[in-house]
Amino acid sequence: MTAPNPDERPAETAVIGDALSPKGPDLIRWRHHLHQLAETAFGEYRTASFVADIMRSLNIDVTTGIGGTGVVGTLTRGTSRRSIGLRSDMDGLPIQERTGLEYASRQEGSMHACGHDGHMTMVLGAAAALAEDENLDGTVHFVFQPAEEPGEGAAAMIADGLFDRFPMDAIFGLHNIPGLQAGQLATRAGAIMAGEDNFVITITGRGGHASAPQRVIDPLVVSAHIVIALQTIVARSIDPVSSAVVSCTDVTTDGARNAIPTVVRITGDTRNFEPEISSFLERRIREIAEHTARAHGANAEVVYTREFATTVNHPDATAMAIRVAASVVDAEFCDANTPPIMASEDFGVYAGHVPANFTLIGNGVDGATGGLPLHSHDYDFNNAVLPVGVRYYCGLVREILS
Repeated sequence: MTAPNPDERPAETAVIGDALSPKGPDLIRWRHHLHQLAETAFGEYRTASFVADIMRSLNIDVTTGIGGTGVVGTLTRGTSRRSIGLRSDMDGLPIQERTGLEYASRQEGSMHACGHDGHMTMVLGAAAALAEDENLDGTVHFVFQPAEEPGEGAAAMIADGLFDRFPMDAIFGLHNIPGLQAGQLATRAGAIMAGEDNFVITITGRGGHASAPQRVIDPLVVSAHIVIALQTIVARSIDPVSSAVVSCTDVTTDGARNAIPTVVRITGDTRNFEPEISSFLERRIREIAEHTARAHGANAEVVYTREFATTVNHPDATAMAIRVAASVVDAEFCDANTPPIMASEDFGVYAGHVPANFTLIGNGVDGATGGLPLHSHDYDFNNAVLPVGVRYYCGLVREILS
């Protein structure tokens, strides 16, 4: 993605000045402004500039351009070497917004359909509160990560020296979840979000006229057999007490209405929590595709890639997250052993380098504000959740650095 035209950049300085009132940061105003920016992976130029400008206005040291468009704000108090990271994702999705909101995305073809505008606002709100706290002793890094949606931003920041340049004893993150009560905090030790693998199966047959099927090798028929057979992997080859998903998500051909195709491509997605299951899924997808095609006289090639690591919460970091959550919300709004979910997040890459915890924050239940699904064109982050996230992040930092 090319850099935005500077002439089209919103008047961010005015927004910051209005938002930093004597009563504290205007979280809703920040969130609505970020929602309008909605830039996609590695193109978060104005988004990164906005969060950097806010942190500079709070007298927080800012480093930009980490892993592309990543930003880290660093706040140090006292003499302790203890440190903590708070991470937010920044990118939107290539989805055309249809909410009709006054603050809807101004970027044609992209929107914050996953709530990253809210995630950024909660970390910024914590930064504003902690910048006023003279009782801290140590360092907090506010990490704003690009390109979470394609699963590339965390690795890019780490490759650019994130943990070498900004050492952290632990890192924490939040993600909003429609379907949970607004403001509910839910986490667990161990795996909380699944790993995601992708596959592309290319089936090559012999195309021809639709009136003479006896003269072709129809890859479309082969693809139908493969799609059905792939559904038996989980149903008949995975232990029922384990979890896995195999989804075929798209089928394309080079055929026409009256022409049987020569090539069919099946794209798909798998989810799992264990490396052994990931390896097994790859092997079975290859076997089913290749052998089924061969049985019909066609050929199948499989490309299998691992896109997202499983997000695994560290026990000690999770124990701390649970203690802080219990101090922020009522007992019935704190779930210390929430079931893992099959969605994926590249926060799991951080957890492979330092102790980490990822917590889910409820965005609202079905039929209520915030209850619409993530990644839908009518989704919107629930503003009522913002203060809960800010208090939670501040609690984590004070737990470590006070």
